[in-house]
This record gives sequence, C-alpha cells and structure tokens, in this order.
Amino acid sequence: MPNLASALTLAQRVDDIAPFHVMELAKQAALREKAGHRVIHMGIGEPDFTAPEAVIEAAAKAMRDGRTQYTSAMGVPALREAISGYYRSFYGVDVDPSRIVVTAGASAALVLACAALVGVGDEVLMPDPCYPCNRHFVSTFDGKPVLIPSGPAERFQLTAERIESHWGPKTKGVLLASPSNPTGTSIETDELARIVKTVRARGGFTLVDEIYQGLSYDGKPTTALSFGDDVLVVSSFSKYFNMTGWRLGWLVVPPSLVPTFEKLSQNLFICPSAVAQHAATACFLPETLAIYETRKEAFRQRRDYVVPALERLGFKVPVMPDGAFYVYADCTGVPHADAADSDRLTQALLQQADVVLVPGLDFGFAEPRQYIRLSYATSLEQLHEAMDRIGKVFSAG
Repeated sequence: MPNLASALTLAQRVDDIAPFHVMELAKQAALREKAGHRVIHMGIGEPDFTAPEAVIEAAAKAMRDGRTQYTSAMGVPALREAISGYYRSFYGVDVDPSRIVVTAGASAALVLACAALVGVGDEVLMPDPCYPCNRHFVSTFDGKPVLIPSGPAERFQLTAERIESHWGPKTKGVLLASPSNPTGTSIETDELARIVKTVRARGGFTLVDEIYQGLSYDGKPTTALSFGDDVLVVSSFSKYFNMTGWRLGWLVVPPSLVPTFEKLSQNLFICPSAVAQHAATACFLPETLAIYETRKEAFRQRRDYVVPALERLGFKVPVMPDGAFYVYADCTGVPHADAADSDRLTQALLQQADVVLVPGLDFGFAEPRQYIRLSYATSLEQLHEAMDRIGKVFSAG
C-alpha cells in the first residue's frame, strides 16, 4: 500500500514551531546514561521535589471515593475557592473564584488565552529571551509573536518604554513572564504597573505567566492582578507546588470574559484531571504550605551557591536571578575552546563532563549563542559535583 501520510500537506504553522534543544540534549544524555555514564541534569526545569504526602493522600482518597468523573470545565469549586484564598493570604489581592479557570497545566491556560485573544495576523509583544513555547502558542493561533531584544539593562524583561516604542497597528497585547524562564528574573513592581497602564491605554491585553511567582526570593512577590481585573494571569501547580506530571494549572481572567473561557474550555479540554484537582486542594493546607516554604528556602540556598560558583568558573551572570530556579549566564569568557558558542559548549560539557546545560538557542534570537541556561532544581550535592566536573574540563583546556 502507498504511504498516504507522506503525501499529506501539513499546516504552515508546523514549520513555524522550532525544535526544542533542551529535549535533544536530554535524549543525548539518556543515551550516555544507557552506556553507563552518570549524568548530572541541569537542563529541564523540573523540581527534584515531588508532591507532599497530604497531596498524595488527597488523590488516593478521591480515587477510593470514586471522585474520578468529569468535573466542571472551569474546575471543582473547592479548588477554585482555595486558589482565591491563596491570592488573598499570600498577595493580599481579592480574586473572585468565578474568575479562576482551572486548566490542564499552564500550557492549557496559555492555549485558552491565545484562542480567546489572538486572531489571524495579530501581533503579541514578548521579551527576547523568553520561554519558547510562549511564542509557539501565539503562532498556533495564526498570530505573530514579536520578540523584542531585552538585555541585562532591562533585567531581560520588557519595559513600558520598549512596549510603547514597538506598539504597532497590528499589536494586540503583550505576553510576559515574571519570574522568567530562562532568566530567573522578575519585572520590578513599579515597572509592571507602568506596563499594565501602557497596554491598557492602547486597548490591548496584558497576559502574565506567573508560574514561578511562588519561588520569589528577594522581597515580597507581587501578582499582576494587583493592577486591575483586566489583567490575565497564568499560574501552575508544577513549580512551587511540585506537581509537574499532574498537569494542573489555572488562569485568572477578567469578569467579562468568564463565559468566553468557559465555552472554550468546554470545547477544547472538557475539564482538567479530576484526581489532580481534588489532590491539589491539599496544597493549600497550612502544613502543606509550610513544606513548600521550606523547599523554597532550599532553592534559595542552591541559587546562592551556584551563581558565585559559575562566576568563579568564568561565566558572567549579568542579572542576579531573583526567582524560579534558573541562571542565565554569559559563557563567552570561560576558558574553553567553544566559549563563543553556547550550543557547542553545552555539547562539549555533556560529552566531557556528563553535565547537561541548555544553550540560549531555545529562548530567542538576541545573542543566543552568548548564553547558557542552568537549572538548579537539583540537590546541592549534585550542584557541587557539577561545578567540579566543569572546572576540571576548563582546567584541562
């Protein structure tokens, strides 16, 4: 029989989505592990912590009680109310539970947001560097992501001034992340307020990815929801709440858009996992939150070790990361033949040190070969060994 699949014409949007270098490195690392090498992974951004016991027990109880059927497309009421209470106690912001859409991970939240807000040819401004999937979500709905080079002087983030100067007739809104993947930097509170005001004055949307907001280390974290109920915020149970594989997140939307998001959610996803939702209600118990805060302190200690350790090896960290679990480091000054190209350097360190780092190529087009991203979502012991291994490679010339 002829291979009909090979004759199919794919949608143009498929060509607009670039491969993910971090996953390619992960595949290479898996092959090295299969060959007997002990690889230290600092590539994929996944906490080494997993769900606390109370969350696991809540999931088991939900299954024993048969609470495994479809839920409301917006999420179970108890979870939406718990998230609302979390905003009130953690940020001092009142968010009506009716505005909270529980989703199958932050990715589904961003899909819903782009489905609702991005039309054919609409431009969405975002910083360069940024998480690659964010621009792909826009492209998937036939919008145009406009990446604006945002360097150390801007904390690798967009500013109100840059948004104003790049706003054009096709601009529909902005997609930000604070704290950011890959840089670990946050938008300062006053600047975020100016951004919201600037976008609002132009009739656009402000969509802020806050999935790492719980992992903010320097000063009190601020949610963009503080600046008005017209702001959309995406969050997740993956990072601070250590539930990556459970695929659960949420989206806070303006009151007037609740029916729109309910309709889209019903049609695109039906509902998030019922078991994951019932389990996640236990995330907000006082004893569970205390565990998360202890783990957050562990992440802070890792950051405080790894940044100076990288600098001693010759990397430059132009902006101290204040959140998430990433360092975005300039590699051009390290003592290695491949220092000028982070893609080649990360390949060399995998082969020579069995350490996985990620080149800047995944995250944008503004000097990506100058930077590597390191994830410190692993133990201090592993971080110490990784720095030692890299140091030995550099010493060997």
